[in-house]
Amino acid sequence: MSDGNGAAPPLVRLHDITKSYKRGAQIVPVLSGISFDIGAGEFLALMGPSGSGKSTLLNLIAGIDQPDSGELLVDGVNIGALSEVELADWRAGNVGFIFQFYNLMPVLTAFENVELPLLLASLSRAERRDHVEAVLELVGLQDRAEHYPNELSGGQQQRVAIARALVSDPNLIVADEPTGDLDRESAEDILKLMQTLNRELHKTIILVTHDARAAAHAHAIMHLEKGELSAREEVTGH
Repeated sequence: MSDGNGAAPPLVRLHDITKSYKRGAQIVPVLSGISFDIGAGEFLALMGPSGSGKSTLLNLIAGIDQPDSGELLVDGVNIGALSEVELADWRAGNVGFIFQFYNLMPVLTAFENVELPLLLASLSRAERRDHVEAVLELVGLQDRAEHYPNELSGGQQQRVAIARALVSDPNLIVADEPTGDLDRESAEDILKLMQTLNRELHKTIILVTHDARAAAHAHAIMHLEKGELSAREEVTGH
């Protein structure tokens, strides 16, 4: 579907998305009537206070969770209509995840952590090695491949996590407070790396953050407050 002028459709389209959770007998609404588009190759920051629904919204877009109602399309696929098995397959091929606390396996080397998503793919060991070495080089850690997470700094661990997110070559990267556990210098390095992934590899990135300095690295910012989304704010200089 185009916009009538031959323009490509957005990579992500949300229309009237709602989400609530049960807390005992109580229904707690989190998101109400969320609608917006994200174009292919965009870098969007989602900001808002704790409890505003940022991570919930990110998890819906990434297919980790599903909306109560509304339509959520990613690259033309209605992910709200997929079964759990279909959703797992879809996530594996289409979404790269970057988390605040890295989520690395402590008993695995950097190489082995990055390789994990490829173990489900029909690749030979040599093909997996080539993929892993390529993304470790991309994030500047080719010389740390055999190091374990506890032998790496926080910034290096997050680079391993970014390499893991990239190794299956997804269209969409979702990052939930990826600099929240880092010092300012390491955080700046990670954000510049994300800009490079967006600019040079044309990855679409959605960054959840409460840090205005981090959000300023994106093309645009949207604020979420009490389950409702503000108008899109373009970032100057991009």
